[in-house]
Amino acid sequence: MKEDFKSGFVTLIGRPNVGKSTLMNHLIGQKIAITSNKPQTTRNRIQTVYTDENRGQIVFVDTPGIHKAKNKLGEYMVNVAEHTLNEVDVILWLVEPTDFIGAGEQHILEKLRGTSTPVILIINKMDTLKNRDEMLTYIDRYSREYDFAEIVPASALRGENTQVILDLIFKYLPYGPMFYDEDTITDQPERQIVAELIREKALHALDEEIPHGIAVSIDQMKKRPGKKLYDIDATIICERDSHKGIIIGKQGSMLKKIGSNARYEIERLLDAKVNLKLWVKVKKDWRDSDYMIKNFGYREDEI
Repeated sequence: MKEDFKSGFVTLIGRPNVGKSTLMNHLIGQKIAITSNKPQTTRNRIQTVYTDENRGQIVFVDTPGIHKAKNKLGEYMVNVAEHTLNEVDVILWLVEPTDFIGAGEQHILEKLRGTSTPVILIINKMDTLKNRDEMLTYIDRYSREYDFAEIVPASALRGENTQVILDLIFKYLPYGPMFYDEDTITDQPERQIVAELIREKALHALDEEIPHGIAVSIDQMKKRPGKKLYDIDATIICERDSHKGIIIGKQGSMLKKIGSNARYEIERLLDAKVNLKLWVKVKKDWRDSDYMIKNFGYREDEI
């Protein structure tokens, strides 16, 4: 190991839908966390790994957005997000470009004041500004609220200033050995990533027609002996009978669309052909059931 090699854990926090998953996917150069224009799409604490053979290794912990919980799943998601703050070496806080600091941001600031971890503020979505000089106002506004280690304007969507963010992370990481092999990208099991990809494609296809109270369970995932082919059976779980009809669509058209879009992404992930079969089941109020939350892989003991 090189003497100047650095390694450590970095968490991405922020309100729902601010671009955390998009940024993480950009930083590691590979799609792991699902993205959607619906808030709270990230439900588990996803660990991804970025290795630079000359500088070191960053383990990113992407958390659910910090928000006011409305059910047991929401409480779990908030607990996961807030618990990571004292366990990491660097905190990346993503905010949108605005000089209004609302209740959600104030809640996060309150949590940050209870930690001594260096915080890098990332003012995301700079591509939405007509006048880039506006950014100076937002930087000034936030710098009056907290003593940030660094403040970086960025666009996760376009990948602007992502290299600057990586450089600053390495600046604050401690010296130490690698936690993972250099070819490791994530610690998530393949089945879990496959389930998340299907859920992402369902969210995209359904758009505003259905609340995001859906989960995906992988019933079977087997590689055929001697072939680059996987047979995957999965079930999309929804909360109401009316949702089931929307997910299936007229003559199965919506389910076919979800399956086709998901298959493309899964084949890229597994580097193999995929025979994907989807079903839809109704589990009423599953987001308020401790048993169902655990059944879909959201575990309190991982917090």
